Amino acid sequence: MKRFRFIIVLFLIQSSLSYAQDFNINDDKWARGWTNFEPNATNYPDAEERIPNIIVENTFLRSDIVYKLSGDVYVSNGATLTIQEGTIIRCDHENIGNLIISKGSKLIAEGSKVNPIIFTSDKAAKSRTRGDWGGIVIIGSGKVNTVSGNGIIKGKYNPQFSMYGGKAHDEQTSIMKYVRIEFAGNKTRRTEGANGLSLYAVGKKSIINNIMISHSGQDSYSFNGGTLKTQNLISYKAKDDDFEISEGFKGTLNQLIAIRHPFITCAIGSYALEINGYHKELGYVNAEDITDVTITNATLVNLSDKSNYKHTTSAISARNTARVYIHNSKISGFSDVVRFDRSYTALAMIEKSFMMDNSFFNIHGDGVRASRKINENVVNILKYNKFTKEFIAANELFQDPDNKVIPKFHLKKSLNNYMVMQ
Repeated sequence: MKRFRFIIVLFLIQSSLSYAQDFNINDDKWARGWTNFEPNATNYPDAEERIPNIIVENTFLRSDIVYKLSGDVYVSNGATLTIQEGTIIRCDHENIGNLIISKGSKLIAEGSKVNPIIFTSDKAAKSRTRGDWGGIVIIGSGKVNTVSGNGIIKGKYNPQFSMYGGKAHDEQTSIMKYVRIEFAGNKTRRTEGANGLSLYAVGKKSIINNIMISHSGQDSYSFNGGTLKTQNLISYKAKDDDFEISEGFKGTLNQLIAIRHPFITCAIGSYALEINGYHKELGYVNAEDITDVTITNATLVNLSDKSNYKHTTSAISARNTARVYIHNSKISGFSDVVRFDRSYTALAMIEKSFMMDNSFFNIHGDGVRASRKINENVVNILKYNKFTKEFIAANELFQDPDNKVIPKFHLKKSLNNYMVMQ
């Protein structure tokens, strides 16, 4: 097994480093009551009413009716689709269901902790699988950093409803609270674009909180431009990336949980966080418009052990000069903390683009990977974080990572038992 090749002194710290948060105090409390970590075992009622494929006027979906989402459903013409708390929407696995909120229209899906809104496969319990249906696409008029200031959503949807981007940076594009999205990410109809939840150029007054996406066949979350502060997002066993962020997105993602498995991944590798500074084909104009995201209070875990950890990638992929700050977070079970592509040409550039502090990591590689040959001191970007000297399997490190009600990622030992980089 590899040991960290740190140039700096490593030592066991007892009390000299003060942490803003004890990771073992209620760090999963917000996820209790509305989540479901065994959706394939849940018996949902059959659909009773089909949602029309074109919605051009304000529409309300009631919780006393189970709906069917079949084919591409477009909300357009400035219409608002409102979904009552507790509503269940069964999504077609044959005529693949997608919900597209076009530019100028709006989705209001406000579930509650007791009665979340659920988008799930129309298959019976125990027969569902990732990619049964498409996903939810929300298109806004906020800022993107492409040369043209706009773009076309991925997936070859109806071009009439596919343009995103603009100058309405304060737009409230949509409201989503306490929503579960299960078994989305179909790739048979579209090779890209059908993520669990795709957000394009959403305005900063949008509210996207308390969302759980489980068993996505592609990315769980995709943020393409826009400005947003969001919190309480869960990605559970996605095949592709848990959180993909690009095209000049600016914002903060607080209280994230990403749970991966080493055998559930794409052929080219999947990451908890994939952050792109810009779209290589669409370009960008100003350096200050590069994607810049802050991640706080995140738990990014690959459920690997010593028999399979070699199948894991880095937790974070930083591409096209993206900027990212990780604070007060846990990263475990991956090969490395972060991987940089060739756009990062020097150590000084990496130091300017990436920062992580007040956090904890448990990995089996060297910590930092770079596509270019960078100064060996690059690992020093992980200073001021605690870590395990040797890789530890998830069930040995955490209290109950396989719990089917709420996986518990509280460290079994106090932070004072781990090493610190200084």
